[in-house]
Order: sequence, then C-alpha cells, then structure tokens
Amino acid sequence: MDLHHTPDSIAPNGFRQTIDLRTTELGAGHAVMELTIDSRHINSQGSIHGGVLATMIDNTGGLAGCYCPTSKNTRKAVTLSLTTSFLAPASSGTIRAIGRKRSGGRRIFVATVDITDEKGTLIAIGEATYRYFD
Repeated sequence: MDLHHTPDSIAPNGFRQTIDLRTTELGAGHAVMELTIDSRHINSQGSIHGGVLATMIDNTGGLAGCYCPTSKNTRKAVTLSLTTSFLAPASSGTIRAIGRKRSGGRRIFVATVDITDEKGTLIAIGEATYRYFD
C-alpha cells in the first residue's frame, strides 16, 4: 500500500479545526485521522459524543476514497449515506480512525472505518457511501 505519513497533508476545514481532527496518514485507499478527547467532545454521560465519532467516520472514509498522489488531481466527494455503530465508551486520550476504501467506480465509492482508543479497544465502526464531484 502506498502510504504517506503526512500529519499536515490535508488542510483541515473549519469544522475539523473546531474539533481538532487531524490527518496523520494518507495513501491510496487508506486514511488515518486522530483526535485527542477534551471537554468539547464529551456528552452528558461523560463519554465522547456520538456526533464526534460519526464525524470522524465520515471524514476518514471520504479521505480514503479521495486520495490522489498528484495534488492537482485531488478528488472531492459528498456523503450519500453513513451508518455508525457505537461499541464502547471513551472519555479521555487520543482516539484513532482508520479508513479504507472498499469498492467503487467512476462516481460512487464505499469506505469502512474503525475507531479505536489508545489501548486498541474498538469504540465505533462505520460504513459510508460517497459520490465524487468536480
């Protein structure tokens, strides 16, 4: 797999900056993003909010499918559907989302994402379908 360890390879947009979601790896059909949990990310039960996890799944899967080694050919996509399963709570530390492009054609692709905590515990999984656009 052609992986590029590029902490700042993708400039974060406004919302990713707001929650401090960072790209740590990016390659053909593969992306990794990380987030260090702080008080902004916690829900009323004291663990990370499901919306933050869904955002991580959406962004990581999209990056995995849009990667292009030639920056001038960077693809963009919109999310058509997103499913998320929350498996375990997390309330501190750095969590990691690993996304993989699973299939796709010229206009549509599917990606899956696993989110783990620092101990390797699987805290959420998701699958999303995206549509490329110009």
